[in-house]
Amino acid sequence: MAFPTTRSSPTLIAHAGQRLKRARERLGLKFRDVEDASLDIARLHNNDEFTIALSRLADIENKGTLPTLFKLYSLCVIYHLDFSEVVSWYGVPLGDLPANATSVRLERTHLFESQGDGAGEMQIPFSLDPGLDLSKTVYLTRMIQRWGKIPFMMLRNMDLRSYRYGLIGTEDWSMFPIIPPGSLVVIDDTRRRVKSSGWSTEFERPIYFLEHRDGYRCGWCIVKENRLTIQSHPSSATEPETFLYPDEIEVIGQVTQVAMTLEPSERLRPHARG
Repeated sequence: MAFPTTRSSPTLIAHAGQRLKRARERLGLKFRDVEDASLDIARLHNNDEFTIALSRLADIENKGTLPTLFKLYSLCVIYHLDFSEVVSWYGVPLGDLPANATSVRLERTHLFESQGDGAGEMQIPFSLDPGLDLSKTVYLTRMIQRWGKIPFMMLRNMDLRSYRYGLIGTEDWSMFPIIPPGSLVVIDDTRRRVKSSGWSTEFERPIYFLEHRDGYRCGWCIVKENRLTIQSHPSSATEPETFLYPDEIEVIGQVTQVAMTLEPSERLRPHARG
């Protein structure tokens, strides 16, 4: 299957090589200077893969040769270029990685590792209708007046790194209907101590995200002595599981927010299949 592109892959790689050439020339560096600098980087990391020989640099710049990950890193260090940007010259959009990752449906519940270095961009609403009343349910799409992209780095003041994220597997019904399959959950990893009381309804009871030898689970928890029991929602018909704690299971944190889809699922719950 062919995918339409603005330029062919070989042309894209050749264009990236020319951009690297211009970056070198702006700095007044000769091939030998780049090779010597790459040798220093290779010695620093005790890895010859970081070395860029004269002939290889010439091929990268003039023959459209694709550099290895190590050599591309060296060029970014030597030319003082942003690695994410240079990778995008070769057609790899690192900034789209989080969005692309959420589009891949996985059956098993797992952690969602966001980019912690602030690289890339995300699309957000720049301007909302001034008449928006957040106390009422609204069709938010109609209230957004303008969308735009901002670098992840600009979101650092929002303290996004204080939280972790999990994706509930598309076949994980253990906390349905509170947390349906396919939901994105926000995990506060400062809340790792399991609470045994302090709630009056199931919606107030803390839900924890956990890791064990076979993967991840999300559910209510009970800790007695050195055993931790994961309790699923009664509607899920999932049996409780008990582990030695903390030897066999780790509490990653408490689920504090849930983003879910209200789209009807084409799959039947396991116990509803005929």
